[in-house]
Amino acid sequence: MVTGHWRLRAAFVFVAALVIALGVAACGGGDDDTDTGTSGGGSANLIKSNPANNGIQLTVGSKNFTEALILGDIYAQALQAAGYDVKTNLNLGSEVIAYKALQDGEISGYPEYTSTLLTSIFGKEADQVPADAQGAYQQAQQELEPKGETAFQPTPFADANALGMLKTKADELGVTKISELQGKSQDLNLYGSPECRQRVDCLVGLQDTYGLQFKSFNPVDIGLRYTVLDKGQADASILFTSDAQLAANPDKYVLLEDDKGIFPSGNVIWITDQSTVQKAGPDYQATIEKVQQGLTLPVMQELNARVDIDKQDPADVATQYLKETGYIQ
Repeated sequence: MVTGHWRLRAAFVFVAALVIALGVAACGGGDDDTDTGTSGGGSANLIKSNPANNGIQLTVGSKNFTEALILGDIYAQALQAAGYDVKTNLNLGSEVIAYKALQDGEISGYPEYTSTLLTSIFGKEADQVPADAQGAYQQAQQELEPKGETAFQPTPFADANALGMLKTKADELGVTKISELQGKSQDLNLYGSPECRQRVDCLVGLQDTYGLQFKSFNPVDIGLRYTVLDKGQADASILFTSDAQLAANPDKYVLLEDDKGIFPSGNVIWITDQSTVQKAGPDYQATIEKVQQGLTLPVMQELNARVDIDKQDPADVATQYLKETGYIQ
């Protein structure tokens, strides 16, 4: 596990350096920038506090699992660095709860997966969600705009649900694809998040598209999805492709190929309402999109590993990311 984790850490350092280099190139090497911050490689990427943002209140929300909490903290700290008066309402729960909090004005915005927004909130089937990030983003905008809402550009990394097993179990069953579970699934215990039961990119899709019936479906806290596999409680578990454990333990866990395509890839978009965009001014969207530049899949796996494996606090990990990429000092 240590070896895999350090591979992730090396990837993070590389991408962080790349982001800083791109920032320097974008600045053209001019001398007009008088900031002299040295943390994270200098001032090229440094978020500057704009006095015009002082007194503008923003409340950052997030859902209730590691990746969402890290992203929520990244955005909150970045917006605070830009001069906004930021509060947080993290750990909201499922996407339904988080989206309702936005509609009720309890939060200014929150990070959401494009595929989840389109399927779970707007009722699209998984096969109706465009596979490319920009196509899915444009479809999300078409759904949000009539409601007075909007989304910012997607993250570089895409995450998706996946059906995972211990490699020993998959080898025992002789399966590498989800469709190969036909005739075998009735003897298997499946675990997933509580909302999985209603989602087409989860249990519903496994039943309706693949025709699988499991011995049982058991809701489990997202943080325990690997624990139930390790303890033998689960034969299969709904995982995320950006989970740190997959890269840290490549010989222990395996993801079955989604050969009928029920798990659309999901880039993260920041969902907000148009009145907040107008109130907050141009730094609002610019700051959100700026701090996303380094969020590739290996980097997101590394950040998740710092919380799930190293047991660090998500807010501390968000601070580390922002400093290591030069966004804050």
